[in-house]
Amino acid sequence: MDTHINSKKHIKIKMKDVLSIVSFLLVFLLIWQIVFSLQIWPVVSLPSPAMVGQSFVDLVQENILIESIIISLSRLFIGLVISVVIGGCVGLVMVRFKQFGKTMSSFALGFQSFPSIAWVPFAILLIGFNDLGILFVIVMNSVFSVMNSTYGAIRNIPPIYLHAARNMGASGFLLFRNVMIPASAPSLIMGLRQAWSFAWHALIGAEMLITTGVGLGYILSVGREFSNMSEIIATMIVIFGIGLLFDRFVFSKLDEKVRERWGLTQS
Repeated sequence: MDTHINSKKHIKIKMKDVLSIVSFLLVFLLIWQIVFSLQIWPVVSLPSPAMVGQSFVDLVQENILIESIIISLSRLFIGLVISVVIGGCVGLVMVRFKQFGKTMSSFALGFQSFPSIAWVPFAILLIGFNDLGILFVIVMNSVFSVMNSTYGAIRNIPPIYLHAARNMGASGFLLFRNVMIPASAPSLIMGLRQAWSFAWHALIGAEMLITTGVGLGYILSVGREFSNMSEIIATMIVIFGIGLLFDRFVFSKLDEKVRERWGLTQS
């Protein structure tokens, strides 16, 4: 009975979330249409929602948008996996060697504050106008976030957890698996979400400047060259939508599953 009641409450909450999002979008479109009708800006600078919708349809019919989404997400996935592997391993080394950790965390924070666009000229001169250059920019903008989040998440585990576990005989890999990972999991998920955000920003900027003929950033670049604001706004909406979907249906769900798995949810 309790499970049935909880599921009904969960459905109601989800419906409220959907309705709030739909209401916000309708109000936003209405304001946009009103501003367009007042002709505050010329059509070339601010097209109507219908014009942007038509550009979206054209991009889909020409198979440009779908292909670009697939290519961009594949680049993002590869770059993020590389960043997680490298950043996670270096973060664990930083925890193991305290002096190295203190020094490296400062360097990582400095590199983390670098604008993503600053790596693009470096990547072009070092690697060239190709996918490897784009991947380099993605990795350099997200790896330091993973590194620092791993280092901070494990260092901020309450010492009493480790002492209690050691007193009960846990050590080595057993201590790492059953105590350190559960205790640091929420912070690690937050670090992964932040790394995804950095990687997503870097990807679009790199695709705009490192011309490869495909990708969401490339569509923005072409729209800029031909002063096609409708195409630019349509692509921006797609970029925003992908970011929103990943945050709500990937990282939020992952955070919930991790908390449920390790008993970290609040009643």
